Amino acid sequence: MADAELNRLAQEHRVATRYTDWRGQETEVSDDTLRAVLTALGADVSTPAAVRETLARVEEEKRNRLLPPILFQRAGRREALQIPWGARGPDEVWLDMADRGSVQLHATSVRTRDGLLKQYYLPPGTPHGWHRVRVRVRSQWREESAPLLLTPARLEVPSRAWGFTTQLYSVRSKESWGIGDLHDLTELASWSGRDLGAGFILVNPLHATEPVTPIGPSPYSPMSRRFASPLYLRVEDVPEYAALPARDRERISVLATKAKPRDGTGREGGALLDRDAAWEAKREALEILFAVPRSAERQRAYEWYRHREGAPLTAFATWSALSEEHGADWRRWPHELRDAENPAVAHAAKRLEDRVEFHAWLQWQLDEQLAEAQAAARESGMPIGIVHDLAVGVHPGSADAWMYRPMFAPGMSVGAPPDEFNQKGQNWGQPPWHPGRLADAAYLPFRGMLAAALRHGGGLRLDHAMQISRLWWVPEGASADEGTYVYYDREAMLSTLVWEAAQAGAVVVAEDLGTVEPEVRDDLAERGVLGTSLLWFERDAEGRPKKPEDWRESSLATVSTHDMPPIAGFLHGDHIELRERLGLLTRPVEEETADHARQLADWLRLLHEEELLDTTPEEILDALKEGSTDHDAEVTAALHAFLAYTPSRLVGVSLADAVGERRTQNQPGTTDEYPNWRIPLGDPEGEPIFLEDLPSVPMLETSLAPFQPPSG
Repeated sequence: MADAELNRLAQEHRVATRYTDWRGQETEVSDDTLRAVLTALGADVSTPAAVRETLARVEEEKRNRLLPPILFQRAGRREALQIPWGARGPDEVWLDMADRGSVQLHATSVRTRDGLLKQYYLPPGTPHGWHRVRVRVRSQWREESAPLLLTPARLEVPSRAWGFTTQLYSVRSKESWGIGDLHDLTELASWSGRDLGAGFILVNPLHATEPVTPIGPSPYSPMSRRFASPLYLRVEDVPEYAALPARDRERISVLATKAKPRDGTGREGGALLDRDAAWEAKREALEILFAVPRSAERQRAYEWYRHREGAPLTAFATWSALSEEHGADWRRWPHELRDAENPAVAHAAKRLEDRVEFHAWLQWQLDEQLAEAQAAARESGMPIGIVHDLAVGVHPGSADAWMYRPMFAPGMSVGAPPDEFNQKGQNWGQPPWHPGRLADAAYLPFRGMLAAALRHGGGLRLDHAMQISRLWWVPEGASADEGTYVYYDREAMLSTLVWEAAQAGAVVVAEDLGTVEPEVRDDLAERGVLGTSLLWFERDAEGRPKKPEDWRESSLATVSTHDMPPIAGFLHGDHIELRERLGLLTRPVEEETADHARQLADWLRLLHEEELLDTTPEEILDALKEGSTDHDAEVTAALHAFLAYTPSRLVGVSLADAVGERRTQNQPGTTDEYPNWRIPLGDPEGEPIFLEDLPSVPMLETSLAPFQPPSG
C-alpha cells in the first residue's frame, strides 16, 4: 500500500514512476529515486504515514483551489478558461485587461456526465499579452486571481535561408584579444550577409561566465543565462576609449598583446584558447575605461539601462562583486551570504558598491555591443540576423542559482537517461527548475531570461528542447541511470516562449534530438517552432539515409553539431581514434570502425545517386583508407548541396566544416582529458585561420557553392 501511495504522490507531482528506455523497454523507477525527487519538490515522504498525509493534503488543495497559478490561452482558439473549482463554478469571473480596464465574463453552461458545467470565454478582440483573471465565490467570501497570457496561435515561419553556425570564441580576428568577440561577430555578420547572401549566424551561448579566473570553458555550463559574458567585449569599441589619454591607450595596447595566446615557437594564434589570460587582460583594460567620466548623454543612457534591467541586474552584479572576494561559487561563501535575501548581502553590496557598479556597467557595454552586432547583421541584408543559443541550465554555484535559489530543486541535477551513445546516462551537474515554484512565480525568471536572449537577436536556439516539457532529474550521489523524468507544464512554457519570440519578431529553433516525446515535436511545429535535423542522424525506419525530399520542412538542417567532429574529421574517423585513446568506446574499435565505414558508404552512395558527387563512393572510400584528403572538399560541398535540396526552412553551415577544420570542439564524456571548447578555428592541418583570412580560404568557396547564385 505504501508503494502505491508513493506512486500516486509522484503522479500528483508529475514525476514519472516508469519510462520507456532507448531500447523501447518499460523501466520502473526505484522507490529511493522517487523519495529523493519528491523530497526535492517539498513533499514529506519520510514515513508511510507522512506519504499518506502529504497525498491527502495535495489532493485537498487541488480540490479547493479556485484557479491554477497561471492561465494560458492561444489566440484564435475558442477554448474555455480552465477554472477548476467544482462543477457549479464561481459566482463571478472578471478579466482585468492590461490596458483596457476590467470586464466581467459570463458563463455558458455545458452538460457533462456530472451535470451542468459553467464555462467562461475571453471576449472577442482581447489583445495579446498579459492580463489577470479574478474569480469570486460569495458564499465562502473567497476571491483568487491569476495572471493570464494570451499568445499568438503560432510564430511566423521564416522564409528559406542559410547561415553559418559557429562557436564565436573560436573565430578570432587579428585585432581580438585572444578569443572571438562581439566586434568579430559584427564583421562576420556583415561580410557573410553582404557578400555571401547568408540569412543568419547561429552562435554558441554567450551567457555569463565566472567574473574571476579560472573561467570554465563550456558555454553550456554558464553562471547566468540572463546576462552575458564580458569576455566577448571588444575593449576598443567602448565609446569612452576615444577619450583616453595616450598613456592609458598604450597600457591597453600592452594588455591586448598579453591576452593573445602563443604556441611554443612564440607564434601568435597557434595555441589553444586561453580564457583566463584574455579575461585578466580585458578586466584591467575595462577598469581603466570604467573610470573615465561619462558625458551627460552617456550617463542618462546608463541610468536608463539600469532602470530597465532592475533588481535582477543588481543581484547579478552583487553576486559578481562577492565572487571577487569569496570565489565564483556561492555554496562556498560565508553562510550568511548564501541567501540573496539575507540583510548581510545588502550590507556587503553597500561596502562593495563600486565593484557592483563596475559589473553592472559591463553588462551595459555588452547590451550595446550585442545591439550593434544585430544591427550590422540586418543592415547586411540578413532577414534574421544573429541567432542566440540558450543553454539548458546553469552551474550549481552560479549567479542564477543564487539569485533564484527558491526556484531550483535542491539535491538534484539535470542529465539524460542511458541511450545508444551514452549507455551509462549523463549527469550534467546543473540544478533543475522547481516546476511548482516556477509556476507560482508566473515564470518570471524564465520570461526574463528569454526576453534578454531575444532583445538583440533575430532568433533563439533552445538547447535540449525537452527543457520545456520534461527533464531527467538525477538525485545527488546517484548514478545518471538512477534518475527519472519530472514533467513541466509544456503549454505554459511553450506559450511563454512563443510570446517572447513574437514580441521580438524572432525565429525559434528547438534542439529536439535524442529521446523526445513525439507529441512535443508536434506541439513545437504547431506553434511555429522549428526543430533540428542533423544529417548523420537522419535515417528512415530501415536505417537508410533519408532522401532530401523526406526531410521535414519545419527545421534547421545541419550536417552535425558541436559535440561531433567536423565533416573532415568524420570522413577520416578522427572521432573513433580519439574516443579509443580516451577510453570512451563501449565496443571494440574494430566494430566501431566497421560501423562507421558502413554509415559513410551509405551516405556517399546517396550523394552519388542524387548526382551531387562526381567521384564514385568506392574511389572516395579507397582514398580515405589511404589517408588521402583529396576528396574532402568535394564531399563537404556535396553534403551542403544535399542540405540545400531538403525542404528545411533553415540550413546551417558550420564555419569549421566550411574551412576544413578536423578537430571537434567538444568531446562528450571528458573534462580535462580533451581541450573542450578551447580549439581555435583552423585549417585541415590545424593552422589558425583568422577572420580576415576567410574570404581567401579556397575550401570556403567550394563549401558554400551550393548556396551561391550561378555565375553569369
